[in-house]
Amino acid sequence: MSFSVHRWCWRVPVPNCGILAAILLISSYGTAQAGKSETPGALNNPAVPEAIRQALAPKGYRILPDINSPAIQVWYRKEVPAQPKNASADAIYDRLAESTLLGVIYFSKPAQDYRDQTVPAGFYTLRYALMPNDGNHLGVAPSRDFLLLIPASADPGPDKMLKFQELVALSRQASGTKHPAPLSLVQAEGGATPATSKDDEGHVIFTTQVHLSSGEEMPLALVVKGTAPQ
Repeated sequence: MSFSVHRWCWRVPVPNCGILAAILLISSYGTAQAGKSETPGALNNPAVPEAIRQALAPKGYRILPDINSPAIQVWYRKEVPAQPKNASADAIYDRLAESTLLGVIYFSKPAQDYRDQTVPAGFYTLRYALMPNDGNHLGVAPSRDFLLLIPASADPGPDKMLKFQELVALSRQASGTKHPAPLSLVQAEGGATPATSKDDEGHVIFTTQVHLSSGEEMPLALVVKGTAPQ
């Protein structure tokens, strides 16, 4: 698989927007072996608004990508809103509507995005987004599916659905630039969850099950360490 960074662009109708995308993949120094996950309790930090905390499952995940990487903590929603399956969709996670809030992630130390933009340590909400399906994005990532980071204090709440332009604008607050801050979602492989694994390109992927409002359990695979070839 090849990636072309200069062709990456999340387009919104603003003048001179430039490239508005970079896959945010947690980049840290050290070995490339897959790590492990542990289970922290409920998120009760007041840095995350109460309405969002109340929507989260009572247990989260503490992920250690490898022995030299800082821990990452994730809390998914106790019930993720689901839409009917769309057989014609080219998205992996077609049960999710765009801008749906899936959970909260915590970086104990600053994280670097794919273009070396720094995302400060802290709490961020995770909202589902699709890379625009146009010629500027053809072949730049394994899938169109991403989770965009938004500073938790800036998120409008779990029941609020956002237009694409609004979602991108809020995510720019995470990167501090004109680019949004995405995390890559990939196809979940079979096997027991939660689990960490490493793909052929060396990305460390954390896979777990999220509970949908339809009553189903959906495997969700999130890249937590690694960068795409340039």
